[in-house]
Amino acid sequence: MTIALSDLSSCFEGVIPSIITTVAPDGTPNISYLSHVVRVDDGHVALSNQFFSKTAINVRANPRAALLVVDALSGLQYRLDIAFEESSEAGPLFERMATDLRAASLQIGMGSVMRLRAVDVYRVLAIRKVRSPVMRAAPVPGMAAGQLKGLGALAAALAEADDLGALLEITLAGLHEEFGFRPAMILAYDAARERLTTIASAGYGRTGIGSEVALGNGLIGTAALERRSLRINDMSRTRRLGGAIEASSAGENHTRTISLPGLPEAMSQLAVPLVAHQQLKGVLVIESERRLAFSPEDELAMGILGRHLAMALSLVEADPPEVPAAWTMEGAGALAAGPRFRVAHHGLDDSVFIDNEYIVRGVPGRLLMSFLRTYASEGRREFSNKEIRADATLRLPDFKDNLETRLLLLQRRLQEKQAPVQVERPARGRILLIVSGQPVIERAAEG
Repeated sequence: MTIALSDLSSCFEGVIPSIITTVAPDGTPNISYLSHVVRVDDGHVALSNQFFSKTAINVRANPRAALLVVDALSGLQYRLDIAFEESSEAGPLFERMATDLRAASLQIGMGSVMRLRAVDVYRVLAIRKVRSPVMRAAPVPGMAAGQLKGLGALAAALAEADDLGALLEITLAGLHEEFGFRPAMILAYDAARERLTTIASAGYGRTGIGSEVALGNGLIGTAALERRSLRINDMSRTRRLGGAIEASSAGENHTRTISLPGLPEAMSQLAVPLVAHQQLKGVLVIESERRLAFSPEDELAMGILGRHLAMALSLVEADPPEVPAAWTMEGAGALAAGPRFRVAHHGLDDSVFIDNEYIVRGVPGRLLMSFLRTYASEGRREFSNKEIRADATLRLPDFKDNLETRLLLLQRRLQEKQAPVQVERPARGRILLIVSGQPVIERAAEG
């Protein structure tokens, strides 16, 4: 039975290191472990060249080598007889492998150490199975026929959603119901700050709503920066996702930093950039406690879903229709009765605390303070997107203000903190403030 490179996809996931054997001109053998081996096409593989200078010297003198790869699903081992063809330090293949290596190394804090020097391409001369500790057929990864149908159903549901909150819930629910993927999170991209902010999550011990990742940081930030999906199928070789971005042990009330949600025992992660019309909208992240949980077919399916989600996000972020004439904003009225609660506003970063509990900062913080000040002075509780955008004091970005995303973030943080003030969205383009008690607004002293 002839074995093809396409039959060995699980051998190229980077879970179990591969081994290359070369021979020096004097007949001395040399063995090196490889961090990355990639199938280029049906007749070639590419090896990452980071440290093994002896291997490089040997194959220049004698291009023949032997490569041992291991199927991480079954334990089956294969020997590939290969011949060196070329080495490259640039180009699509180099960039692809460099990005994968950089994302993995950033997870363990070695982004400046594990840099790709070159990609060495070898022609595969022969493949044969060798005696292995486990001799059994590997399960075949990939999408089942039902998953393809589920992808279509989920895409159709996204096309009908006209509310950002509903759009995110449909996505997370569909990932679980149609693909069995949970936990998962969705982060929105703020181009002005070059940061990604968690706006929805499911399946974690904490929501992490409001947690941030800098562009280019770790798996999530690198997927966003490179605008391509990144898949890690053995996290035992890298640091856990949340380890790169953790709040201080003092807690968010002191640091004003919210911890990214994470699966403590995650073994597999997939980060998919959400891009529409060449603009980055955010990143979709899914995790699993299983090794090799996400196949290349799953990555392809999530890429398709990501493009649908990015388009849907663009649509719900577009300006809503004018507020219907039948709806008029509430005029002055009596303030709500009830106990007082303290609202502290820090002007340095526009962070807001309610009764010493950190709520939010930045643009969402300015929005909350604007609502509360208007309520305290006028008794008005209803607002519109149009008036918010016309208010220069809110300092919204001139281009792509992501207002709907910022309002959703504010709404969910208030819900999570069970604050005495809540934000509701009775209709698109409308905001309703629900106040339980009497706000006492303070401007905090900056230290």
